[in-house]
Amino acid sequence: MAQAAAKHDCEETQGTSQGSHGTFCWNELMTRDVERAKRFYRHTIGWTFEGMPMDKGTYWIAKSRNKMAGGIFELTSPEYDGVPEGWMSYLAVDDVDARVAKALKDGAKLMKPIFEVPGVGRIAILMQPGGAGVGWMTPAAN
Repeated sequence: MAQAAAKHDCEETQGTSQGSHGTFCWNELMTRDVERAKRFYRHTIGWTFEGMPMDKGTYWIAKSRNKMAGGIFELTSPEYDGVPEGWMSYLAVDDVDARVAKALKDGAKLMKPIFEVPGVGRIAILMQPGGAGVGWMTPAAN
C-alpha cells in the first residue's frame, strides 16, 4: 500500500506543511474492482492512471494534470478478506517505529507488522482507538 508513489508525494512536499511530520502525504483507494474505480475517476474527475508493477499485481497511480493525486490498491489476497473498500490516508511521521509504540500504548492496534518498501520507507497500518484506519510512513532517506 502507499508503495512507491507515497515516497514521491511526501518528498515533493517536505519542508512545507504537507509531507512533514504529522501531515497527510498520500491517499489510496483500496478496492476489489480496480477497472471500475479507474473508469469512475477518469470520467468524473478526469484522472489518468499509470501502472506500477508490484509483487502482487499492479499498483495504479492516479494523476491530475500529470501530478500524482493518489493511488489505487487492489484487495485481492486472502489477507484482505473482510477489509471494506475505501480510501486510506497516510500521515508522514518522523520515526514510525517509535510513534507506533506510543500509539499502541494509547490503545491503537497494528493491523499488520510494520513493513519496509525499498526506496519508499517504513509503513505501518493502524486502527486508532475509535476504529478508524490510518497509515503512518517514515519516508526512506534519499
